Amino acid sequence: MKRSTINEIMQAADEMIRSFGFTLPPFARWTPETFRARVADGSARRIAEARMGWDITDYGEGRFDDMGLFLFTLRNGSLADLTAGRGMVYAEKLLISRQDQLSPMHTHVIKSEDIINRGGATLAVELFGSDESGGFDDSKGVTVLTDGLKRELPPGHVLKLAPGESITLNPGDWHAFWGDGGDVLIGEVSTVNDDETDNVFREPIGRFADVEEDVAPDHLLVSDYASWFKA
Repeated sequence: MKRSTINEIMQAADEMIRSFGFTLPPFARWTPETFRARVADGSARRIAEARMGWDITDYGEGRFDDMGLFLFTLRNGSLADLTAGRGMVYAEKLLISRQDQLSPMHTHVIKSEDIINRGGATLAVELFGSDESGGFDDSKGVTVLTDGLKRELPPGHVLKLAPGESITLNPGDWHAFWGDGGDVLIGEVSTVNDDETDNVFREPIGRFADVEEDVAPDHLLVSDYASWFKA
């Protein structure tokens, strides 16, 4: 993805989020230079280590309008706390799924998550179960919670979530989603999030975009942190 396109997506996403009464935290507006200085003086090191912030992906396929996702990680705990069973064991994100923009079929090894339609159009979620080893199985359905209600769904069921509705997904619940009839603002509340190792895709695709630096970044992506915040 071109950096100029990423900058444009950030601006449009911020405007959409504000239109629903949400406001991103102050660090969302930091320039790259400010962010690097705050990490260097130690005050923002926790933000960088937890990989909180902007995340825009086309899954390395170069087709963002067809297959992609906007995310912003608002807060994130630590895997050490999750392993210990106490402390900051949770995470929260905002996502935007555009109309007919696919977030491809995947599951998680560790993370459980609530996916919530916070506003906009309908959120479509396609669901499959796992085989005995946790792999994708197109013959298996899933048992999930939708707003606390237990539902047993057949393989390939496409659940339609209206604004305010949600689904709880556990490791091994394979899912893909997209905006149905328009763009959707999505909330994600989960256990600790690790996007580098805990996303398992059905197809051999990447989690992050390859960035072409045609202009300077307005704000850093979480995938920029390793190169900008070198020890």
